[in-house]
Amino acid sequence: MIHVTECPRDAMQGIKDFIPTDLKVKYINSILKVGFDVVDVGSFVSPKAIPQMRDTKEVLQKINFKGSSSKLLTIVANKRGAEDAVQFDEVTYLGFPFSISETFQQRNINSTIQESLQRLEEVQNLCVKHNKKMMTYFSMAFGNPYGDEWSAHIVAHWAERLMHDYGIKNLALSDTIGASNPETITMLFNKLVPEFPEVNIGAHLHTTPDTWEEKVDAAVKSGCVRFDGAIKGYGGCPMAKDDLTGNMPTENILAYLNKNNIEHHLDAEAFQEAMHISNEIFLH
Repeated sequence: MIHVTECPRDAMQGIKDFIPTDLKVKYINSILKVGFDVVDVGSFVSPKAIPQMRDTKEVLQKINFKGSSSKLLTIVANKRGAEDAVQFDEVTYLGFPFSISETFQQRNINSTIQESLQRLEEVQNLCVKHNKKMMTYFSMAFGNPYGDEWSAHIVAHWAERLMHDYGIKNLALSDTIGASNPETITMLFNKLVPEFPEVNIGAHLHTTPDTWEEKVDAAVKSGCVRFDGAIKGYGGCPMAKDDLTGNMPTENILAYLNKNNIEHHLDAEAFQEAMHISNEIFLH
């Protein structure tokens, strides 16, 4: 069984023109009918940093959960954002971006790695207190374009530290700038999955149109059981660089799973409807 997380927040956050709240709600409602394990719906960060997500509270108040089995995730970057997120019963996961690249951590959430560890601990404490789960997005897990030191052993070191010191149970190895390839994907999942069987380790991959299948294939064959995707591959990380490769297209993940007879329990008809509604946001 492969679990798929759909990330409309990730797809929408970099769009400069503000998407009306009701249109976001319409799109997310269609996604909630598909049966995704988790849906990443918004973020509680500074509106100056991510203006598109300034209406996350309103979105959460308006979306319709009736009949949906999906759990909701929102991104936070500090204690203040986490305090906002935990007020919503509908939110199960708080996603926190933690980078092992000092340069990118400064660019992404304006903090050093040490400062980010303090923020991570504060967010984790709030999750425990309010019966939420924390999803740590392990940025730059597959390589570093800024000259910061990187290796699979460094990734494993930080993974072990997060789990042992902070009780992190959900990690998303994040390919922030599309640097992953089958070799690094295989190496990391082969190393981390057996070493940390109690941790839910997933893949948040960015990709080009001609490399997606080899990346998904490498991850599945190396023990990854959770993938993040975005319909039609829209979006990416606005804090990385301008010429980004896109998010992993969800339809490609599903095509791979169907082709290889791997279970996913997603409603194909509902997914096609969500694909259709996505045009109202991304092609308007």
